[in-house]
Amino acid sequence: MSLTIPSPASGTSPSASIDAAPEAAPPRTYQVRTFGCQMNVHDSERMAGMLEGAGYVPASGDHADVVVFNTCAVRENADNKLYGNLGMLAPVKAANPGMQIAVGGCLAQKDRETILKKAPWVDAVFGTHNVGALPALLDRARHNNEAQLEILESLDVFPSTLPTKRDSVYSGWVSISVGCNNTCTFCIVPALRGKEKDRRPGDILAEIQALVDDGAIEVTLLGQNVNSYGVEFGDRQAFSKLLRACGEIEGLERVRFTSPHPAAFTDDVIDAMAETPNVMPQLHMPLQSGSDKVLKDMKRSYRSTKFLGILDKVRERIPHAAISTDIIVGFPGETEEDFQATLDVVEKSRFATAFTFQYSKRPGTPAADLPDQLPKAVVQERFERLTALQDRIAAEENARQLGRRVEVMVTAQSGRKAEETHRLSGRSQDQRLVHFSVPEGSEKPRPGDLVTVTITEAAAFHLVADPATAADYTLRRSRAGDAWDRSQADSCGAPLPGSGSGTNGSKGGVSLGMPALPVRRS
Repeated sequence: MSLTIPSPASGTSPSASIDAAPEAAPPRTYQVRTFGCQMNVHDSERMAGMLEGAGYVPASGDHADVVVFNTCAVRENADNKLYGNLGMLAPVKAANPGMQIAVGGCLAQKDRETILKKAPWVDAVFGTHNVGALPALLDRARHNNEAQLEILESLDVFPSTLPTKRDSVYSGWVSISVGCNNTCTFCIVPALRGKEKDRRPGDILAEIQALVDDGAIEVTLLGQNVNSYGVEFGDRQAFSKLLRACGEIEGLERVRFTSPHPAAFTDDVIDAMAETPNVMPQLHMPLQSGSDKVLKDMKRSYRSTKFLGILDKVRERIPHAAISTDIIVGFPGETEEDFQATLDVVEKSRFATAFTFQYSKRPGTPAADLPDQLPKAVVQERFERLTALQDRIAAEENARQLGRRVEVMVTAQSGRKAEETHRLSGRSQDQRLVHFSVPEGSEKPRPGDLVTVTITEAAAFHLVADPATAADYTLRRSRAGDAWDRSQADSCGAPLPGSGSGTNGSKGGVSLGMPALPVRRS
């Protein structure tokens, strides 16, 4: 149950004039904490937009009047992470009457009343289909002095029609669909986000144009299965047409998308990628397993030969494409022979990076009831062998970048050693992370600007470019950099023109685009 908000103190003494106007209460502050995939990150932008539209302002420090958890339910540790964070906030809320806590996203859609039973100090629980209800639920919880639970079984409004507070001015997510029609046995997402719902192409392009008009030069098209886009309105080539239409948008320099499904990945999409200049030479193609038997058990409707054939076609048309993937280790019934098949496909695929996961048993999925659940020790040992192999391949593939001239879009986030190395960071066209230095006397870029540099060092998870002279460094100031300057001016943190990147410190920094650096999970 939520706590009643006390009336704000007037700040006047008993002898103050009764005609004195009461002091206005400051606006309530908020913080959105995001767990999970790119869809969750984008949903959090919607939540922030809804809250700001209702008069809330972002919290400038650790304390916020409203803390919203946007949750993931794909892995077991998502539950542990949420309830651990809620537990840490319980004494904070007890010490701050009027503070509210809300939980949304996939785990909220799944657990529902369980969240309020385990954490009765939570004020509002809402699901994946009613993000727009958040401000009203918070108001109702305060008015009624009790927790509010609202879970819908289908969308009440397409999320992209809601107000949005973007995490970045130079790069943005654009949803082209929500939900999924696949039935992968390990995945709970279709049960939580529903069947696929496609947006009309005109609405998508209008949102992209609005982002570009605001200064963005990069967009990432989002969907649980982007290349099945169009199934709802009967156009099997709708996704490739959408990519080509993005190529007609003036000022849009980089287009990415995630995630496709190998079973539905067709040649017209490869052609559109190769023939549309602003579609980047980067592809995230989830493998999940290299064993045909395991793929069948997963209900992944492709086999390893088809998967490798797609990669061959992509590399034939786009020779410098960087390809990333997702892999699950230890699926029920996976034998050593099955696992070796995965290692063989990984060796042949030469992924630039891979997101590797140990199988996590999720209640409500068919795989949770399969026999032959593997012992933790076996899964851990296989996981370590896979990551060792992929780390070697990633280092070898990055070493091939040495000496290449690459164009890097500068990001607001820098590497862990930035203060020591004085390097800035950004993403190349193929989405590789590049840390680079600015030659003495050269102009520093802003986030959103583009620099062209030569790769001088390579590691498994990043590249380094240290130009020897100013001639090795080219800066192109962009509209996105101008937009960054405007955003900093709006937040009273504007750097002087040409003084380099600044940061307002108000956000934890979510790196946009796919893929991010792989995270080792034990």
